[in-house]
Amino acid sequence: MAFSEVVGSLNSTKKLINLLRGWPNTSLLPNHLLDRASHNALSNKAVAFSGMLYGPDAGDTRLRKNVASWLTNFYQPPKPIPLERITITGGASQNLACLLQVFTDPVYTRNVWIVSPSYMLAFRIFDDSGFHRKLRAVPEDDEGIDIDFLKKEIRRSEDRARADGNNEPQMKPDRPWGKVYRHVIYAVPTFSNPSFKTMTLRRREELVRVAREYDALIITDDVYDFLQWPSSLKAQTLSLDKAVLPRVVDVDRYLDGGAERDGADGFGNAASNGSFSKICGPGLRTGWVEGTEKLAYGVSQTGSSRSGGAPSQLTATFVAETLESGELQRYVLETLQPAYGSRYRTMIAAINKELIPLGVRLPQMDRDVVGGYFIWLTLPPPLKGTVVAQRAKDEENLVVAQGEIFEVPGDTEHAHFENDLRVCFAWEQEEKLAEGIERLARVIRSMQNDKGGNDQTMQHATGEGAKDFW
Repeated sequence: MAFSEVVGSLNSTKKLINLLRGWPNTSLLPNHLLDRASHNALSNKAVAFSGMLYGPDAGDTRLRKNVASWLTNFYQPPKPIPLERITITGGASQNLACLLQVFTDPVYTRNVWIVSPSYMLAFRIFDDSGFHRKLRAVPEDDEGIDIDFLKKEIRRSEDRARADGNNEPQMKPDRPWGKVYRHVIYAVPTFSNPSFKTMTLRRREELVRVAREYDALIITDDVYDFLQWPSSLKAQTLSLDKAVLPRVVDVDRYLDGGAERDGADGFGNAASNGSFSKICGPGLRTGWVEGTEKLAYGVSQTGSSRSGGAPSQLTATFVAETLESGELQRYVLETLQPAYGSRYRTMIAAINKELIPLGVRLPQMDRDVVGGYFIWLTLPPPLKGTVVAQRAKDEENLVVAQGEIFEVPGDTEHAHFENDLRVCFAWEQEEKLAEGIERLARVIRSMQNDKGGNDQTMQHATGEGAKDFW
């Protein structure tokens, strides 16, 4: 069953609380902004006609310009971001597929290195590009990606490639707008889905250096960066108008002479995947990619874009309108950040009260700034996430995500999460969040009091009922 179609217990009299679904609550969708923006765009013939026709490969020029300005103000790089570094996409997932089409070869590209636990729906995208047997998990530590592990494993991968004579692309022809990288590294560096962690600046810099050394393309989903607030539960404001850290693509732009330094090929080693799904609405299917000018242009030359122009051309004109007026930026700062910050506070307060005394642990709780949609929970031993999730569904009509679904398929030796859960504070009504955590605490407490219950439930979960988890 698709994750968006999760159902709870069919027998419980309690109302379903869904802490798995990673969607924005409908009350936080800025329909009024899109209503006004669409009217303005469609009332202007110059905008409407171009919006209704095939768009330029790189996307609506006005949206590219406005996104570049918005990112410049938020991330405050040493120099403004030019629109040439931006290509409009059909969202982060669609663009991940485009990046793989243009910049990888399923034979020559040695591995896809995935910071794990990872966004589970990305795995299929890598599979579709021929990397099913090349996905490798990279564990995290307290600073984010375990860089020593990554370096060691990439060296081994390179040794195998040399031994196999894998020295040039096998499936992709030479194209002036693209190149084929030897490795791909995939991460969600800030407020990660699902681990809730933020990669430190030191690790971001180390990651860029590794990517340059081994000709890797780092693809980062930077979709939660704008949803941030102080971690302190006593902070007076829940709005922050500047990014907590530079993105990996910013680090690549400036570190040690930058992505376009002398001797480099100009494509760089980082691509930032941005999306309006979390800050405006996933139904827009509109986002952007930022990289060097050569990389951004290469994405625009993907066959599907060359055939019909940039995806989401019409909705791109609506989003451009909201950015040009400043309404979307104000909505993020004045509505979304406080709303999600309040939801986070509600859930964290409940976790501190109900779960921490039971031995549940959370990562990186010493940060000054947190954000995103999710919180990662590590259960006290010997509890297993699969068992807790099943009993929460059966006994409390509560749906949570078990840690194992975020494991990289086929590579769990160094990154396995059978003792973990992910909960989301974005979808359910805020007043349901504390109740959801209270229900989860009842399940954990019951299992701790019943030493045999864990084994019995595991036997049930791995039998006929296992297929009904999601």
